[in-house]
Amino acid sequence: MLWVDEFNWSAVQKTVERGITGAQIIDAAARIEGRPITLQAVEDQGWIRRATLLAVQALVDVPDGQYPLRLADGREFTVQFAADDPIAAAPISRPELPAATHPYVATLRLITV
Repeated sequence: MLWVDEFNWSAVQKTVERGITGAQIIDAAARIEGRPITLQAVEDQGWIRRATLLAVQALVDVPDGQYPLRLADGREFTVQFAADDPIAAAPISRPELPAATHPYVATLRLITV
């Protein structure tokens, strides 16, 4: 699976507003947590088996679950599943009764904690 939003985040959050004199006021702070990590498969790679998908779905259902995530390049994060749409998945084909080994194309939405 590919981390598709790796560069859509900044460790610094800024807000800009105008003071009563018209001067620009910039507030900046470092973000410590909350970085989105969206892992996405495509039609020809990064598939996930149905049994694994069901196990991941069970992790989503843990209210305050925090999990270690290690990427292929060795980077490690502690993550939770995102509040909105933590998993999206579609089967590669449409069998009437998919086996535990049936492949799916999935997207997992996580945030760092």
